[in-house]
Amino acid sequence: MRMHSFTKKLLVLALLCNLFAASPANVKADTAAELQQNINSHAEKIKQLDAEIKTYQKQIEVVGGEAKNLQNAIQVLDINQKKIGTEIKKTETNIQKTNLTIEQLGSDIDVIRSKISSNSLAIAKTLSIMQQNDSESLVESFLKNRTLADVVNDYESMGEFESQVRAKSMELDTFRGELEVKKTSTESEKKKLQSLNGELKDQNQILLNNKKEKNTLLAETKNKETEYKSILATRQAEKEKFEKELFDFESRLKRVIDPNSFPSGGKGIISYPLDSIVVTQAFGATVDAKRLYVSGTHNGVDFRATRGTPVKSVSGGVVKGIGNTDEQPGCYSYGKWILIDHDNGLSSLYAHLDLIKATPGSRVETGEVIGYSGQTGYATGPHLHLTLYASQGVEIQKYSASINCKNVSIPVASSKAYLDPMQYF
Repeated sequence: MRMHSFTKKLLVLALLCNLFAASPANVKADTAAELQQNINSHAEKIKQLDAEIKTYQKQIEVVGGEAKNLQNAIQVLDINQKKIGTEIKKTETNIQKTNLTIEQLGSDIDVIRSKISSNSLAIAKTLSIMQQNDSESLVESFLKNRTLADVVNDYESMGEFESQVRAKSMELDTFRGELEVKKTSTESEKKKLQSLNGELKDQNQILLNNKKEKNTLLAETKNKETEYKSILATRQAEKEKFEKELFDFESRLKRVIDPNSFPSGGKGIISYPLDSIVVTQAFGATVDAKRLYVSGTHNGVDFRATRGTPVKSVSGGVVKGIGNTDEQPGCYSYGKWILIDHDNGLSSLYAHLDLIKATPGSRVETGEVIGYSGQTGYATGPHLHLTLYASQGVEIQKYSASINCKNVSIPVASSKAYLDPMQYF
């Protein structure tokens, strides 16, 4: 049976229609638009909560800067409670937004997979039809057709079809590339979701700590200013005793420190432990150090940080130890602390933390969150204390020689091991 040029053209047209008709319909525009609108709404809510958190932050700074008294202390705890509560709302909103983003990516992936499937099916089906209907050779086609022009015309039409098949194949490759990108984005969003869930758990724990501290304060003072002043005076006296013990002990330590074992200083050797940096107490023999410390020197740097502020490792290294001096009543020292042994011969101590995230012996990287700032140990207000050591000169000891802190472990170092952190940022 002879297949004329017109018949073949109809066949090619049918094949091309098969290719284009198999393309899947796009996801409903209204559904996608609603999803995006929902994501944008959550993003706007996060901005509003951020502004609210900043307002509480400023209130804490104002109240915290005033003369210390019971009412101010309670007020700071109340504002902190509101601030952390708002941070929890922000994290919950971020989790909802991330879930919506994952849903959106999942919908996009379904559409792309549908396009890949349809394109693959259309190409396979069309090639099958072509094989069944066009198995004749060029010579056979020439013998069956009336003129050479008809044969050429037929093969030109088939060439058009083959060009369209190639285009569909290239489109298929594009869809595959898009699918890989969407999959990578989804995995990234899932990791973010895991991190946010962990952060939410931490914030809830910090909120509980804040409430517990307020209840303890009210129970101890019976809401009387005179009782509060008496407690502060007692804590100050015990803190001075401990400092004298530690200063005398460390003054007798004779550790050999190789000056070539650690960097002598320089810009960018370590990173800041907080996102926002305000120094409230410098290192060394400052005016405040002479007033506040028995030794007359401050062995680190204090940074302003409200409760629940993420604290980050200043450099990569291994967590040498963690501790909590509040485990022994009357030990007014570092509170919850972390010591990290860095790769460059330096070690860093983070003190007065509200929550510890680091695990002894684990590896941490620069900028990794290791805990949250607070007001544990002896601290007149929430802040982060950072001490920097030459690693060869510091070790963790159970301070059995102490009177009030003999049952807790703390980092101790020879005087030459203490370094000014500000010389390394």
